[in-house]
Amino acid sequence: MSPPCHTSALLLAFMALAVAGAEQSEERSCDVIGDESSESQMERALLKKLEPLSHMRFNVTVEKDKTENYIYHFRVCREVNSTSHDFGGLVQTDRQSGKTTVIGRINETQVFNGSDWIMLIYKGGDSYGRHCSGEKRRAVIMISCKRGVTASSFSIISEEREKEQECFYLFEMDSSVACPAENSHLSVGSILLITFVSLIAVYIIGGFLYQRLIVGAKGMEQIPHFAFWQDLGNLVADGCDFVCRSKPRNAPAAYRGVGDDQLGEESEERDDHLLPM
Repeated sequence: MSPPCHTSALLLAFMALAVAGAEQSEERSCDVIGDESSESQMERALLKKLEPLSHMRFNVTVEKDKTENYIYHFRVCREVNSTSHDFGGLVQTDRQSGKTTVIGRINETQVFNGSDWIMLIYKGGDSYGRHCSGEKRRAVIMISCKRGVTASSFSIISEEREKEQECFYLFEMDSSVACPAENSHLSVGSILLITFVSLIAVYIIGGFLYQRLIVGAKGMEQIPHFAFWQDLGNLVADGCDFVCRSKPRNAPAAYRGVGDDQLGEESEERDDHLLPM
């Protein structure tokens, strides 16, 4: 093989390895049960709502006795072990033997919700042995609303395996993603008041800048429509003076101080005749 052909072959091999590595590094996500054309829009919306939890890993240890000592590994819409490519979203590990059992797979997902909770179900797990007629395992994860917490308190509630069919593992956790959107507590009056104050602020600031920068006004003249507000203030003052006075303007005062104008002129009569000549 000539050197150019050899170089091209190496380049193609390198590109193929890079594409394969990129495909392996991309983690698989939840796939709801059913054909893609018939998938529920509500389920898609809920899976998107759970997306902030997809980068987190959750573990819980359960030790009943010497024969049952397990660790449960859980991820939201991601494989617990992406290298195994088993779609395991919730996996049980026996701490004594190291054996792993897939409880539920993300390629068989169901999801629905209530007012303050989301139920995530992984089906298609490894088959039971003696229990539940040998059907496939199923994991049910109840995600309850807890504001201010991204995710916490992951725990197993029970394992229902004494039935003939429809057995399941039940888990629960708290997360703010399950909480409903908070409604605004502002009343109509508050909204109108905020709007009015905002308009007043825009009017004052905008008018001030216009008067100062465009018109070139100084001092009090920088206030927008200064003459109008001045006249309005005078009219309001006159109206208040007219309405609020409790007596006529020309009524004499009840008490007037003694001044020079009240002394009057001195009487012409004198008692000079009483003086001795």
